[in-house]
Amino acid sequence: MIFTLNRDKSRRLLEGLTEPAIIVRGASVVMSNRGARNLLGVAIEGVDVRQVLPHPALIERLVRGRLTGPEEIEAAGFGGSRRQWLVRIAPLGEGDILVRLIDASEARAAEQMRVDFVANASHELRTPLSSLMGYTETLRERTAELDGETQKRFLAIVHDEARRMQRVVEDLISLSRIEAEKFTTPTEAVDLEQLIEVSVESAKRMADERGSELVLSIADALPPVAADRVQILQVLDNLITNALRYGEPGTPVTVGAVLEDEMVRLSVADRGEGIAPEHLKRLTERFYRVDTSRSRSLGGTGLGLSIVKHIIERHRGRLTFESEVGKGTTVHVLLPVASDSMS
Repeated sequence: MIFTLNRDKSRRLLEGLTEPAIIVRGASVVMSNRGARNLLGVAIEGVDVRQVLPHPALIERLVRGRLTGPEEIEAAGFGGSRRQWLVRIAPLGEGDILVRLIDASEARAAEQMRVDFVANASHELRTPLSSLMGYTETLRERTAELDGETQKRFLAIVHDEARRMQRVVEDLISLSRIEAEKFTTPTEAVDLEQLIEVSVESAKRMADERGSELVLSIADALPPVAADRVQILQVLDNLITNALRYGEPGTPVTVGAVLEDEMVRLSVADRGEGIAPEHLKRLTERFYRVDTSRSRSLGGTGLGLSIVKHIIERHRGRLTFESEVGKGTTVHVLLPVASDSMS
């Protein structure tokens, strides 16, 4: 729909928009709002639009095209190379064109995360699947040529790879379920010390195999936390298992809990190789591994800390990491204390 606006109305229209917007006439910017001036430059009015918005497809529609109605063009590069924009253009009449820049950076980033997630999940499943196919085909086609010990070894590999796939699928299902529940705040009063004891007991076999002692450091009279019992057990199991997995064999893993204001601080510390600062911010990304080969050989799926992060977010808590290369890593979890009304 083409309509005519006088200059004052056009100025009020532009300034009323929350997104950057300009009006183009011919090849010049004749009007802009504050958002556009902040993004594209203070003195853009009267400037050739080809200098203000140097995007070939956009310029083609603004300068050389004949608009008969609203159009949308995806563009990048304005306000930084990583910024993504949905540019909406519409004729205003008398040769004027309204140009609005809708910031689509977050939506594009979310889409890229989805694409990366699918690619990583496919890779994590494809690798053990290739091993499964290879060994099962060999067992099927060359059974008579293989001695008993070789067959047992091949079957053990098949079993291990199948378990690896099972762990990835279980973690993916768990992550999906947690994300679906993230807007539901837990309302149960949970005895954290009891859950720590349960989790430590279940990790004792792994600790014994690695020659590591599980040390508890829990403050007296620790109040209950507002939590989902099953999910906090999942957090504890992930953190304690990781500490045992990546700590040096024979060194202790310390699990602590202490009251801090209206929050309980849970901590799990190992004495291992530690994590370099550049990796710390990415630890909770799905399938991110500091050392890919070592993580896979130790049975990690690359999803454990992502699951922990989503659980803590659902609990309105906070997850932080403290690490020193060559000395070890401590994971801190803050959980809200349960209110008196919780049972």
